[in-house]
Amino acid sequence: MPAGQPHAHEPDGIAGDAANHSNHHHVAHSPPALPAEVVPAYPPPESEDDETWVWTQIKAEARRDADAEPALASFLYATVLSHPSLPRSLSFHLANKLCSSTLLYDLFLATLSAHPSTLRAAVVADLIAARSRDPACVGFSHCLLNYKGFLAIQAHRVAHVLWAQQRRPLALALQSRVADVFAVDIHPAAVVGKGILLDHATGVVIGETAVVGDNVSILHHVTLGGTGKAVGDRHPKIGDGVLIGAGATILGNVKIGAGAKIGAGSVVLIDVPARSTAVGNPARLIGGKKADGEKDEDMPGESMDHTSFIRQWSDYTI
Repeated sequence: MPAGQPHAHEPDGIAGDAANHSNHHHVAHSPPALPAEVVPAYPPPESEDDETWVWTQIKAEARRDADAEPALASFLYATVLSHPSLPRSLSFHLANKLCSSTLLYDLFLATLSAHPSTLRAAVVADLIAARSRDPACVGFSHCLLNYKGFLAIQAHRVAHVLWAQQRRPLALALQSRVADVFAVDIHPAAVVGKGILLDHATGVVIGETAVVGDNVSILHHVTLGGTGKAVGDRHPKIGDGVLIGAGATILGNVKIGAGAKIGAGSVVLIDVPARSTAVGNPARLIGGKKADGEKDEDMPGESMDHTSFIRQWSDYTI
């Protein structure tokens, strides 16, 4: 059992089922896919409360995986199936990932419980973002348990609340621990929206005065940093629906407009207009304005389309 499990609740029959798994030999195989009507990629229109709906899917996936893979049964029971709610499961799992005792569990749970319309809604939006945007995400439980970008963002949300409450030494200590464990370094003062996907997440750095809007997707080794000489408000402001490719660096108090796309490896030092694409080092804008009658494409941060600009890039050669 992972260290420091607090307040776990045991649904009838699950503990016995988990114990029975350990007494039988099973041939290893991939878990069967749940029907789409049981675990679709995102809540259907006019569904029940999103948090309740997502938590129901997570438990269904965990039961399926515990049945299919006995080696994971006790872990899935301790982390998901023994908990009555998503905040309790997330708080327990995140505290254990950060190698904490009951202290962090209580801190995470208290913070999530105190902010149901903001923090808890953001947790659900982040889970849905990963499930719907990342083809490698096989389920909500996979994201909850295994996506370090998701876990790092949730820890940051708690650190941000602590920062706002003037509990800054604890907020900075939590930032440091998250950076050690997940290789994601987000200053607790940074403002991060909901529906965020940190895809792969390794090496992401977000500075103190940065702002990240809603429905933004950021790949690994992205830096939202300062220029090294400015003070005060000195970090990028990222609009809603922005897609930032792997290894991109955005420096200074620059604005990246809603729906913009930053190409992989780009270095951005000036503002990027909304619905435009910037690539290169130093970054330059490519593509022109939409033709009359041309419809807006999906927001890049949600569509994850990294390459549509190439059709407008006349200098592109191989």
